[in-house]
Amino acid sequence: MPSVETGRHLEAGASKSPTFVFAHGAGAGMESDFMEKVAEGMGALGVRVIRFEFPYMQIRRALGSKRPPDRAPKLLEHYKAELKAIGGPLVIGGKSLGGRMASMLVAQLREEQDSSVDDIKGVVAFGYPFHPQGKPENLRTDHFENVSVPMLVLQGSRDKLGDRGLINGLALPSNIDVRWLEDGDHDLKPRKVSGYTHDQHISQAIKMASEFVKEKLC
Repeated sequence: MPSVETGRHLEAGASKSPTFVFAHGAGAGMESDFMEKVAEGMGALGVRVIRFEFPYMQIRRALGSKRPPDRAPKLLEHYKAELKAIGGPLVIGGKSLGGRMASMLVAQLREEQDSSVDDIKGVVAFGYPFHPQGKPENLRTDHFENVSVPMLVLQGSRDKLGDRGLINGLALPSNIDVRWLEDGDHDLKPRKVSGYTHDQHISQAIKMASEFVKEKLC
């Protein structure tokens, strides 16, 4: 089923299906090829996927010029407002930055003892940015201990923001499940010599994410 624009959102899948709120990455908005393929693929597998854009990306789209992401507090405030408007129960997540913000939001709501965290049943991150590029010492995992729901990370094994070698050396909480897409980069794209294709990896990620969402919400 093609994605349908509903106000400021894009929605794929049947309206009564389990809901996954899907936030974009730092450099491309909710209409990127990756976001579109994943949303439509999950929609076809029985998941309602709702995409939205952070304010900086809305401004970037309107002005047609590059604009860096806002700082985390502003992004988290917007993500929280989106969830309030959509309503739960649901699973949340995103591509890269979007997945990181989803996990940080769960941790923040738990620390604040905000009851809205009860509506969030899981997190899915497509290509989690474990560190800034070229700075593996600056890990973005401190909040993981406060992520109070199951979290699925779908990661390319040679992702420059968190490859298999680095992540396998981390002591991650038991509720965080990292699944590897062999030879995939940050967009899950493998090299030709690997014998895999980008479409295969995206299809596999769609299947795993859809199964996770339905398991947590059905």
